[in-house]
Amino acid sequence: MNFIYRTHAIERLFERDISEDAVEETIENGEIIEEYLDDKPYPSFLALGYENRDSEKPLHVVFAKTNEEIIVITAYRPNKSKWTNNYQTRIIK
Repeated sequence: MNFIYRTHAIERLFERDISEDAVEETIENGEIIEEYLDDKPYPSFLALGYENRDSEKPLHVVFAKTNEEIIVITAYRPNKSKWTNNYQTRIIK
């Protein structure tokens, strides 16, 4: 699959010091924890992975998928105060 990075994703990766390798590793080997199947123009997903496979460094990546490409929308380090269950479930307030 070919990875395409949206401008927003590139800006956020730079601001948050997240590598493309970590993003691609999360998409390829992480766990999809949310699906946004009604998103347009393509369904998108939230994946949980770990930078350098270090469980102390969780990473969330939002991406969409076509038949030929993976479109990276954004990536961030989840905040403990907003997620439970090892960063897999949102805390609803």
